[in-house]
Amino acid sequence: MNYTIVPVTPLAQNCTLLCCEQTARAAVVDPGGEVERILAAARREGVEIEKILITHGHFDHIGGVAELSERLSIPVEGPHRGDLFLIESLPQQCRHYEFPEAQDFIPDRWLSQGDRVEFGNQQLEVLHCPGHTPGHVVYFHQAERVAVVGDVLFKGSIGRTDLPGGDHATLIQSIQERLWPLGDDVRFIPGHGPLSTFGEERRSNPYL
Repeated sequence: MNYTIVPVTPLAQNCTLLCCEQTARAAVVDPGGEVERILAAARREGVEIEKILITHGHFDHIGGVAELSERLSIPVEGPHRGDLFLIESLPQQCRHYEFPEAQDFIPDRWLSQGDRVEFGNQQLEVLHCPGHTPGHVVYFHQAERVAVVGDVLFKGSIGRTDLPGGDHATLIQSIQERLWPLGDDVRFIPGHGPLSTFGEERRSNPYL
């Protein structure tokens, strides 16, 4: 598996195209907007998108989901059902933050701790990591030692917990009990900003 990061929206959200090299099939994680840019990245990589995966229900991560799903006739998986209230409020979120209008939707599959998602010949483990939002999930590829963590953890920082459904103690618990056991060598793709490793953040992240 390889991956391509496609920054979308004025918030430079790291939409991630996960590509199965054996089958030329792909999954898109958090298509927050700018669907044409995402489709262009898939064409450059020579892959066919077969699935949308969502980490959590904030507008900059899901703003393009309904459009992309309808255009490609592909399913949506994730996040955990705890973020239903955020997905249902997507149009209001967009208006509040003065973002382009986006259509709400219902995922084809809600995810829980320990679930697996598949695309091409690849399999990702699902970790429920609440704290930034109640239904936030992380996707982990064991063989490549890569995790797509959304807004749980960043290089030098952690996710906000002052938004609806956020809780600081829960977020720290999710990081310590769900992410750190995966190993210091795991490279992670955050929802915004540069990549890092769990080991580097354990050593140097001032919020941890």
